[in-house]
Amino acid sequence: QPLTPISPPPPFPPSGHRAPMAANVMLAIHEKKATVVDLYRPLRQYIASAYSERDAATADDDLCAVRDLRAAAVESPSLPDSSSLEQRCAALLAYARALALVEARFPISPDRAHVHSLSFTWHDAFKTNKKVSLPSVHLEKAAVLFNLGAVYSQIALAADRTTDVGIRTACGAFQSAAGAFAWLRESGVAAKAVAAGATTVDLTPDCAAMLEKLMLAQAQECFLEKVIAGGKPPALCSKVARQVGVFYEEAYAALCAPPLSQHFDRTWVSHVQLKAAQFYADACYRFSLDLHQQEEIAQEIARLKIGMNALADAKKAAKGVAAPLLDSVNKLESNMKTNLERAMKENNSVYLMRVPEAGTLGALPAASLVKSTSLAEVLDASNERLFSSLVPDGSMKALSKYTEMVDDIIRTQAEKLQQSSEITRVRLKEMDLPDSILSLEGNVSIPADLKEDVEAVQISGGPAGLEAELQQLRDLNRVNQELLVQTEEMLQKEASEDAQFRTQFGSRWTRPQSSTLTKNIQDRLNLFVGNLKKAAASDALIERDVKESYPLMSILDRRPIESALPSISRPIMSLDGNEDAIVGALKQSLVMHLFLLAGEHVAGLTCFFKLGKTN
Repeated sequence: QPLTPISPPPPFPPSGHRAPMAANVMLAIHEKKATVVDLYRPLRQYIASAYSERDAATADDDLCAVRDLRAAAVESPSLPDSSSLEQRCAALLAYARALALVEARFPISPDRAHVHSLSFTWHDAFKTNKKVSLPSVHLEKAAVLFNLGAVYSQIALAADRTTDVGIRTACGAFQSAAGAFAWLRESGVAAKAVAAGATTVDLTPDCAAMLEKLMLAQAQECFLEKVIAGGKPPALCSKVARQVGVFYEEAYAALCAPPLSQHFDRTWVSHVQLKAAQFYADACYRFSLDLHQQEEIAQEIARLKIGMNALADAKKAAKGVAAPLLDSVNKLESNMKTNLERAMKENNSVYLMRVPEAGTLGALPAASLVKSTSLAEVLDASNERLFSSLVPDGSMKALSKYTEMVDDIIRTQAEKLQQSSEITRVRLKEMDLPDSILSLEGNVSIPADLKEDVEAVQISGGPAGLEAELQQLRDLNRVNQELLVQTEEMLQKEASEDAQFRTQFGSRWTRPQSSTLTKNIQDRLNLFVGNLKKAAASDALIERDVKESYPLMSILDRRPIESALPSISRPIMSLDGNEDAIVGALKQSLVMHLFLLAGEHVAGLTCFFKLGKTN
């Protein structure tokens, strides 16, 4: 269905709550509102006092640029059309990069308030009657990132999801919104804003995490619309729908926990709760379609019942949700009810399968096709030139040159060390060192990972334990063959009785032919026969390989395993009685050679760093 374009936000309700913006039962976030702040005068005064009046005059253009960036990103009203939203997104990104440069050069924080008369005031996005005022650049950065996520969500909501381009736009914008809220939480901006003083709940890491999950849920929902429209198999649609439900469930869990549980309007909580149940039920519904194709009627009935129960429970608690969402839920419930009645009728008349309990069924598989878009690149301020004059160019160039020299020296020394190490390794290998010394002293060991694997085999019974496993396979194969024979005899008996009664009663015997009633069972029996033959062939191959390799595997019974390793025996007769002294001298020479080889490179690096520090 075509989306309704976003209209300007309505006036704030008297209660301070703001209702969710919904179009096609998806949500967008309202931006936070801020008061006008004069950045130019306080920042210029700080530059003049901390640096010089000349530096302040030089930075005048940069100060005006920051003031204009804030006016465009924070103080200008947002418009509903998509082009204006894109422009607003670009303005927020530009101001966020500028704030990164401001943070590094101006101490704007409650405990370092050297920039006088500069304080930022922001209203809560969800309870607009709450606000906070702090001399904190972290509060300003957190609010800008929040608004960036809000604008991305509005771009997604304004896209026409009836077209391929529109659904890609919506999905990408929701993932970008999730990326903005993820960056707000993961970069530590939200935590720093909270640490700076009492802030609003919408800027806490908990709220950012909840909004990230909500945006991911709606991005995944766009993918679900795409795969359904593309006629993808029910099994795939079920996996995508299940992941939509998982994201909504995570968002709902965050909404029900402090500090969010008492902060959001009930319509938000009801919307997310009903969405979570809707897509869990939708996953059950599409999974049941796949089960029906496979003639798994009993599991189909169980899945449909589970999904319908989840919908019924969620509808009882849903208060004030949008009418399109209720209509969608009711339509899904009606489809599930129709399929359930059909499946129960078929099971009662044909399949006669026992419906499993809900607790015996495994979890529905899920497939995540979306992720939070990283904003590291678009928020990178390394190429921005604002306030570059406040740092002397000579110092920057000297530091850059010294860094290049250090990197070059480290790279050269590392290459030399690698070459020398390789030459030493080859020469020692030619002399069988140090392996021959270790073997002579009986200190030969095996790698820890290999030793752990050997011990695991020994704990399991060693090679002899394989024979017990093979015998168990033989016993299971025999039991399976007996069950197949019994089943075949029962089917033959049933067919004989049907033929006897058909002959005895003639036209009065109206029951369908035995071959018709038992066709599915006979087909499945033939499938089992083929599987058992393949399994028996595979078991025979394994048993042959084990038998052939048993002499080699017998070494695994040695305890400790090191006792099975070869060693060098001392000579029966000593020639001059000083073999131990020769071995000791060889070991000492080997150790000293390795220390000298590494020491040359370490000494070179140390001298260079000391020289650089002195300079």
